[in-house]
Amino acid sequence: MSQLTYASSINEIANLILVLGTKRTILVEGDMGSGKSSIHSMLGDVLSGYTMCYLDASVLDVGDVSIPNVMAIDHDGNHIPYVTFAPNENFGIHKGKPVCLMIDEIGKAPNSAKNSLLRVCHPENGVRHVGNYPLPEGSIVFATTNLGSEGVGDVFLPHQNDRFTIVRMRKCNALEQIEYGINNEWESSVLGFIKEFPQILQSFEDVVNPSDNPYIFHPKEMRRKFVTARGLEAASDLLKLRAELDTTTMTNALIGTIGERGAMDLMAFVQLADQLPTLESIKNDPHNALVPTSAGAVVMTVFRSLAVMDRSWIDAWMDYLVRLDAEAQGLFSNGVRTENYKHQSIVFTNKKFTQWSLANAHMYTADKV
Repeated sequence: MSQLTYASSINEIANLILVLGTKRTILVEGDMGSGKSSIHSMLGDVLSGYTMCYLDASVLDVGDVSIPNVMAIDHDGNHIPYVTFAPNENFGIHKGKPVCLMIDEIGKAPNSAKNSLLRVCHPENGVRHVGNYPLPEGSIVFATTNLGSEGVGDVFLPHQNDRFTIVRMRKCNALEQIEYGINNEWESSVLGFIKEFPQILQSFEDVVNPSDNPYIFHPKEMRRKFVTARGLEAASDLLKLRAELDTTTMTNALIGTIGERGAMDLMAFVQLADQLPTLESIKNDPHNALVPTSAGAVVMTVFRSLAVMDRSWIDAWMDYLVRLDAEAQGLFSNGVRTENYKHQSIVFTNKKFTQWSLANAHMYTADKV
């Protein structure tokens, strides 16, 4: 049975690093563009009193870890020079606080640089070192790398592997990616696209024949661009500028962001955006604001509202919500109840939502974001 069977979500791995990271270095292995690097910011949100440090190992050489510092001492009137090695400031140990160090793309570092980082990654008598300098007590170190089977240059020798606890990170599924997108105000067309085409988040390891999923990276078929979580976030940023770009330019840029097949299907959802009511119309006249006629546009309306919910217009939204079909109402209800929804307290403390919940308890599981 392969490690893929036990692959963990990004939240589970972040928790593992918090629990184990002061004692052992977790090496996070996962698909390209799946969010491995964002673990660093996730840890920064919960760690207090730490210096957050990021190191891109793919551009390191052995001399970038520490540099020689020639000194001289006086022994009975004789000056005897010797060399010490000053650590790179990117390790953060000069600040005197525990560090949370992420060594990104360590599998792509030159072998000499990898070896120089082993003392940073592997505790000696419980202490990690940069050269001869110990990391402050309580420091957390973890590293990331791409899958070797992707063929993008991530290689380790056996003695290097032995310094790490290697864990496999799975890709987010559609529900998890939508939750992340809502909390980070992704453009609603992208969220609708993810819900309608969950296969865009498949790992190539689940797809034997590359033609079975034309959206994703696959090492058996050369695709210049493809859909990743990183690409979807970039597509969201691009679509927020839609008013400033013509359709041809927008489509061209999307193809260069998530590939031709993904771009063309995403643009179909962009066209649905014309059917959405404006936020201002919902806020100012919820009883008469436009109700979309297509299911896709209704879903996008709900996702958009979840992303930008605000205490100043939750009452208006609840008045509008009851004009949507039962499935859309259930979609909103389950979206609010996801564990990490950032506007949850705004909705839960709203009187109209409480009344709606009591009257529609049977709908809580009607759909899920």
